[in-house]
Amino acid sequence: MNDVIRTLTQHRSIRSYTSQEVTDEQLDHIFRAIQAAPNWVNGQQVTVIVVKDKERKRKLSQLVGNQVWVDQAPVFLVLCLDFYRAKLAAEINGEPLAITNSIESILIGATDVGIALANAAAAAESMGLGIVPIGGIRRNPDEVIKLLELPEYVFPVSGLVIGHPADPSAQKPRLPREAVIHQETYNRDQLDLIRQYDETMAEYMRQRTGGESDRNWSQTVSSFYHKIYYSKTRPALDQQGFKYN
Repeated sequence: MNDVIRTLTQHRSIRSYTSQEVTDEQLDHIFRAIQAAPNWVNGQQVTVIVVKDKERKRKLSQLVGNQVWVDQAPVFLVLCLDFYRAKLAAEINGEPLAITNSIESILIGATDVGIALANAAAAAESMGLGIVPIGGIRRNPDEVIKLLELPEYVFPVSGLVIGHPADPSAQKPRLPREAVIHQETYNRDQLDLIRQYDETMAEYMRQRTGGESDRNWSQTVSSFYHKIYYSKTRPALDQQGFKYN
C-alpha cells in the first residue's frame, strides 16, 4: 500500500480541533490540489471561499446547523459551483449563457465540487490535518450567499472544516464492499448486506458512546433522509439564476 492509498483509506471526520493555525504553505498545497482536480470541459466550475475571520466563521457555524467545529477550527472552506466565470466568457465572445437554463449545470457544478472536495480532503489529511465536510452549508443558502457576497450563477454546495485534530476519532465502518461495488450490472439483493452492516454499526455506536446508543445505519439513514429536504435550496438556486429544464 503506497502513501496515497493509505491516506485515502484512513479517512475519518474530525469534530474537535486545537487552536493551532493551518499554515499558508499547507493551504497552498490544498489549493493546488483543488485546482488540479478533473473538471468538465476544463470549465473549472468551482470557486472556494476561504473563511478565517472569527465572526464570519461563527455566523456560518450557526447557519449550517450550529456545528461548533466550523467556529472552532482555524479555516473553513466554502466550495461553490460557479458559472459566473462562464457568463463572463460568454460576454467576451458575444454569446448567451445557455448552460444555466438546464439542470445539467447543477449536476456538472455539484460533481466538480465533489471531486475538488475529495482532492482537498486528501491533501489536508496527507499533511496530518483533520477535516469534516459540511453539507449543511445548503441549509440556509440565502443567508450564506449574502454573507459571502456570491454573484449570480454561484451556489454554495459544501463546506470543509480544516484544522489540527484535538481528538483523533475512530474510523467509522463502511458498508460491505458487495453492497457498493457491483460487477457489470446492479445487484438489488442487498437486504442481508444491510442487516449485516446494521449489526456492525450498532456495535460501533455502543463502543463509541459507552453503551448509551446502539443506533444502526438503516435507522440513521431512514430518519435523516426523511428530514433532510432543505426547502430553501430551490428558491435560492432560482435567485442565483439556475433553471431545471
